[in-house]
Amino acid sequence: MSYKAPLREMQFVVHELAGLRTVQALPGFEDASDEIVGAVLEECSKLMSEVIAPLNRVGDTQPARWADGAVTTSPGFQRAFRAFVDGGWQGVMHPSRHGGQGLPKLVATPCLEMLQAANLSFALCPLLTDGAIEAFLIAGSEEQQQRYVPKLIDGSWTGTMNLTEPQAGSDLSLVRTRAERQSDGRYRIFGQKIFITYGEHDLAENIVHLVLARTSDAPPGVKGLSLFVVPKFVPGVDGRIGARNDVYCASLEHKLGIKGSPTAVLIFGDGRGELGPGAIAELVGEENRGLEMMFIMMNAARFQVGLQGIAIGERAYQQAAAFARERVQGRAVEGSPGPVAIIEHPDVRRMLMFMRSHIEAARAIAYVAAAYGDLARHHSDSGERARSQALYEYLVPVVKGWSTEMAVEVTSVGIQVHGGMGFIEETGAAQHYRDARILPIYEGTTAIQANDLLGRKTVRDAGATAGLLIEQMRATLAQVRTQSGDDFAAIATQLESAIVAYRAAIDYFLRGFGGDIRAAFAGSVPYLKLAGIVLGGWQLARAALIARQRLATGDDPFYRAKIATARFFADHVLSTVPALLAAIEAGGAGALALDAADF
Repeated sequence: MSYKAPLREMQFVVHELAGLRTVQALPGFEDASDEIVGAVLEECSKLMSEVIAPLNRVGDTQPARWADGAVTTSPGFQRAFRAFVDGGWQGVMHPSRHGGQGLPKLVATPCLEMLQAANLSFALCPLLTDGAIEAFLIAGSEEQQQRYVPKLIDGSWTGTMNLTEPQAGSDLSLVRTRAERQSDGRYRIFGQKIFITYGEHDLAENIVHLVLARTSDAPPGVKGLSLFVVPKFVPGVDGRIGARNDVYCASLEHKLGIKGSPTAVLIFGDGRGELGPGAIAELVGEENRGLEMMFIMMNAARFQVGLQGIAIGERAYQQAAAFARERVQGRAVEGSPGPVAIIEHPDVRRMLMFMRSHIEAARAIAYVAAAYGDLARHHSDSGERARSQALYEYLVPVVKGWSTEMAVEVTSVGIQVHGGMGFIEETGAAQHYRDARILPIYEGTTAIQANDLLGRKTVRDAGATAGLLIEQMRATLAQVRTQSGDDFAAIATQLESAIVAYRAAIDYFLRGFGGDIRAAFAGSVPYLKLAGIVLGGWQLARAALIARQRLATGDDPFYRAKIATARFFADHVLSTVPALLAAIEAGGAGALALDAADF
């Protein structure tokens, strides 16, 4: 089964939950009218469903191939990439002065979700290019911006992020790649990088590598890292590509999933370039501030990886629901004259609602975060910019961490809906599960996201940003309580309990950092999951309130489903929050009971 973008759902979240009207009023976004937004999403949907989605299976069964340092991408990827960049999709949210569309992040977000859902392996190339563009716009010199950004936006060139080395994974203080200063102000890079997504390919004429390395006199640890741009072909002053640089692909990794995405081992400075040994490089920003610069790319990528979780969950859900409607097996539990489609069985309904509710909750969190990102950059009031930036930064690890963990569980449930057929590769359900498994790992594992959420985003400001969210949740809770009916009564009961637990978890951590810090960090992942569930339940409750208003003017199955989904999430998911609080408050004792030698 291919993919069909849930356009009405996306429009609902963009307009009703994320507040497109507020974003449209920001300076620079006046042209992002409802008509323009609707047309952009419609056209994006066509490209993704008709051109890119059909290649998802192709990438899995016919992965990228390496031979003598060159990489050939999966059949059809070149044509699809050209359609993608010719349509201007790489530049949707990037500045018009560099050839982009200049649309809000909130508008780009559903486009990015569609791209990831259509073909996760293909989408990783534009994702890394987006990060490179962001890095140049924020940290690059004016000359670097003029040289690189337009080419990245128009698809002539693509970007990569080079952090990891064999001995330096999450701990970047161990990076050994070195940068030697040259008399002309440039540098030469020597070293090896691994796990470089689209580090070599045949989609574009040039590849722009952003590389972490250290100069000979750099201080030890992460404080000694600098960021360099290393193009595959060194551009001349006229912007045209020139000599082949001394960076080569030594091999491609063989992976569990995302097989259509070439994951390269890159060698810098082995003497194979046309300009002598050492890869020609330019410094981006200042020396010894490379990790700070690289975090620009990482934060952009982390948000998009969270969208990947939502996207692949949506695709798995669509396939599971279609299979459940078609697969005839067993009789109805209440009795029936013959076999029925499995969607009539209560537990299959439960599984589909589990998938649907998690995806809708995660989507709402991500789109709301995107709107905060727009407000943080474009609001005319500095105080509102600072408040929105804090909220955006708080939500990013939730978007990345919770949505990706959700994707693994949702795609697994999708296999379960298929039964034995889900375990057979030909159905495609297994590919979604395999592809999803990388999402909680790359661009910072779930534990790294959880530690960030806890240490930098919660404790550092004494819970102030989380407190702003709790205030908004309590306002929603007050509205829910005014609604009649069992559905809203159930939503109110579970949402109130969840908010209380959320507040208690924050208070526990604020106390814990002054006591047993190891026990506090042992609860960081449960805290991330708790935050994701509570924030997701809150957004679904908001959706249910809006749906109740719309239903007052006439029946619509779309809005009835909103209330039903919020009710399911409250009963089956929000109800688990007190247990997560217990794991946070007491779980450290069990997690840390054994010494390292006891394992």
